[in-house]
Amino acid sequence: MPFGSFVSEAQAVVGYPATPGSVAGVARRTTRRVIRRSTVYVAALPMGCVRTSVNGVVIWRCGGVYYQPYGGRYVVVYID
Repeated sequence: MPFGSFVSEAQAVVGYPATPGSVAGVARRTTRRVIRRSTVYVAALPMGCVRTSVNGVVIWRCGGVYYQPYGGRYVVVYID
């Protein structure tokens, strides 16, 4: 077989959408998330919050709720 000498085994990796060349991985890295502020403010964060960053903006994740520092207090934000 003349084609048997070109490739000895399959080089594709199936099931890894986060690989640099995959369509899903590229789409995920190019999609910008939008942070929308609510009208709910709190003076202090609940216990166990984790600091993170979305599009370069510092936010705090506390369970399933996100907060953004704003004027000496925190505002509940939604991430789309």
